[in-house]
Amino acid sequence: MYSLSYRLITGFRLALLACVAGVFLVSCGSVETSNTDVAQQSLASEEKTPQIQARPVQTKQVPVKEQAQSVAESELQDMSSLKKVERKIKMRAKMAPTGMLYSPALYMAEVDSVYIEESNRENYHHFSDSPVVSAGENAFSTFSIDVDTGAYSNVRRFLNQGQLPRQDAVRAEELINYFSYDYARPGNKQQPFSINTEIAPTPWNKHSYLLHVGLQAYQSAGAQRTPGNLVFLVDVSGSMQSRDKLQLLKSGLKLLVNQLDKNDAISIVTYAGSTGVVLKPTPGDKKAEIIMALDQLKSGGSTNGAGGIQLAYQMAQQSFKKDGVNRIILATDGDFNVGVTNFEALKQMVEEKRKTGISLTTLGFGRGNYNDHLMEQLADVGNGNYSYIDNLNEAKKVLVDEMRSTLNTVASDVKIQIEFNPQQVAEYRLIGYENRALKREDFNNDKVDAGEIGENHSVTALYEITFTDSVVKRLDNARYSPSDSAVKESGPNNELAFLRLRYKANSRGVSQLIEKPVYRSEVKSSLNQASVDFKFSASVAAFAQHLRGGKYLQNFGYNDILQLAKKSRGEDDSGYRSEFVQLVALAQSLDG
Repeated sequence: MYSLSYRLITGFRLALLACVAGVFLVSCGSVETSNTDVAQQSLASEEKTPQIQARPVQTKQVPVKEQAQSVAESELQDMSSLKKVERKIKMRAKMAPTGMLYSPALYMAEVDSVYIEESNRENYHHFSDSPVVSAGENAFSTFSIDVDTGAYSNVRRFLNQGQLPRQDAVRAEELINYFSYDYARPGNKQQPFSINTEIAPTPWNKHSYLLHVGLQAYQSAGAQRTPGNLVFLVDVSGSMQSRDKLQLLKSGLKLLVNQLDKNDAISIVTYAGSTGVVLKPTPGDKKAEIIMALDQLKSGGSTNGAGGIQLAYQMAQQSFKKDGVNRIILATDGDFNVGVTNFEALKQMVEEKRKTGISLTTLGFGRGNYNDHLMEQLADVGNGNYSYIDNLNEAKKVLVDEMRSTLNTVASDVKIQIEFNPQQVAEYRLIGYENRALKREDFNNDKVDAGEIGENHSVTALYEITFTDSVVKRLDNARYSPSDSAVKESGPNNELAFLRLRYKANSRGVSQLIEKPVYRSEVKSSLNQASVDFKFSASVAAFAQHLRGGKYLQNFGYNDILQLAKKSRGEDDSGYRSEFVQLVALAQSLDG
């Protein structure tokens, strides 16, 4: 369904238009329908895509183009639907008898039908939740880290529009990692991570425990940062014309420009049906020149994204900084429709270019035709990160507050592998990271790509684990499981698991290994004993699972999530945790 706020606005406009039309027609003596008729038509348009019928109205016929502009420009500024509305009205008008014109309610129903059509064009990758795994059958869990946060702000966009998000739009790890956590920091850059673990009862299952794993990246002292060679690759196609796309994009990039200095180089490449260089490499302290180039950007035409990416890499190579940050920032709705449009071909092109030392970050904008799948995957293979910008505050968070984390990479190809001790752990499941799963042998293979982590970034992963002595398990014992004696020899008695982390100090180096055992003695017997960060991350994980259907949550509902989140907000100077509480409450009202 389309957004609740949109429906309310539409309903108000229907009533207002109906009243205005009624007064006008009464004065002309030509009213042929009652308010009841109009109300019934309005309700019909809300419940289903309407079958438009011409109605006889003796009045001056307004040109079709003016009809489309007067309504679509005011109500659909955030959609690329103006021309679609116009075309549809022209087609329907040609089919209507001479002198016939739509009633206000039926006209708005036509606009609504276009809105629904646009909403259904968004593209998300389908995936299933990570399954429960028997530690006796497969003790190893291996995955690439993920610092993307795009799914959280996209979910927020859905909820603020009055819609529950599609299940495939919800990636639990991106919701969890949207928030920062108070982890111990590494003492020096030689080992750029600290590894933090905590174990306490699972809020939604009294027979299991959560293993909370947190990585904290190193942060350099002082204001000095690595110089950047940045190429803004901006989509100026016709699909970017609405306010929540190109206008928001330009405002966000201006925030980033204000953080740059003379040591940085900025280029701007645009693409629509064709590509072009709007700004050649320019020092970052020439802010007026850069902002003027941004202000001149206007939308129009089809979308040759592949051509733009190729040109952006050429510009980045021209001003390549050997000891700097070389990055393309792709800002688009992802609706590529000319040039190379094949998904795998685009990924392969970006994957090949990353070998030159130039990374790709994606910033997603807009709705209706948004291609989340493409944006997330291009950032993954481009050694960058993916964010979705739904408002200017989010642009500030990503491009100003987290600028160092977004641009300064401290380690690449970061992989985590946990080996569970089957003597202690009967079963486990990783919450999220479904599209980051790796094979066991990939962990030691330096040629297998994995995620990057920026300066001061934190990464969190949660496992739900069940001990061997638990009364209730999700999996039955295998008929031909290893003997008890074989299991007892599988590892030290007090170890629950053994955590390994691999990373490269630079993308072309040899990986380094960090190891840490997790002991049974670390387990906290009560959730009340757990840290604030543990409980808050658990509430976010529960919310993400609930939005995806709540397969493993049993009877843990919105009220339980709200109670857990409210009690674990902790210090919340930025207000992000309080906003999360509001989003949970909003989802509950929409899901009622």
